[in-house]
Amino acid sequence: MQYKRVLLKLSGEALMGDRQYGIDSNRLKEYAKEIKEVTEKGIELAIVIGGGNIFRGVSGASNGMDRVQGDHMGMLATCINGLALQSALEDEGIYTRLQTAIQIKEIAEPYIKRKAIRHLEKGRVVIFGAGTGNPYFTTDTAAVLRAIEINADAILKGTRVDGIYNVDPEKDENAIKFETITFKDVISKGLKVMDMTAFTLSEENKLPIIVFDMNTSGNLLKLVSGKQIGTIVNH
Repeated sequence: MQYKRVLLKLSGEALMGDRQYGIDSNRLKEYAKEIKEVTEKGIELAIVIGGGNIFRGVSGASNGMDRVQGDHMGMLATCINGLALQSALEDEGIYTRLQTAIQIKEIAEPYIKRKAIRHLEKGRVVIFGAGTGNPYFTTDTAAVLRAIEINADAILKGTRVDGIYNVDPEKDENAIKFETITFKDVISKGLKVMDMTAFTLSEENKLPIIVFDMNTSGNLLKLVSGKQIGTIVNH
């Protein structure tokens, strides 16, 4: 299946490259070039990025910080990542908009569903920052929520592994990869694709999730063009 509109979910850690924290400018450039190839095909693309390369609310809470404060710091971290990606995309000549769930009007638009869809229709890449705008919800949940709201065909979850396996392929060389798997099987096998809130929301709205290796050049374009890349979670 060739997709018309997709939402790409990237982890904050994906932007670190080989660093221990922060943002690797080379990795940003690589991602920007991959995304440019997709937009040149006329495919509408929205993006949600995590903030784990800068700050995680959960880890802050485990160190005694108030969870709500920590989550708000994490939301700001996703905005920093969004600005960095926006800059990299614009260096490639891609028109973008950064929309955030918390108002930072000097640097980004507030999230408005109709404006987001209009931007996509005009060929702009829309980056959604600040998660859902609420503490206790992950950027995975934000990605599913935004994908549903903009009527995306699928969520593309870019990771460093090439799909979903029965066990961690980085720890077990005998791990078996699934080409396709149902939502029910993911739950029954205890596989970790997204957090349960995000996963349930995706299942209820019949929104497929495709887990793939974002760090292999050309994978994103092949995937949106309809080739079998990664693992599809569907009904």
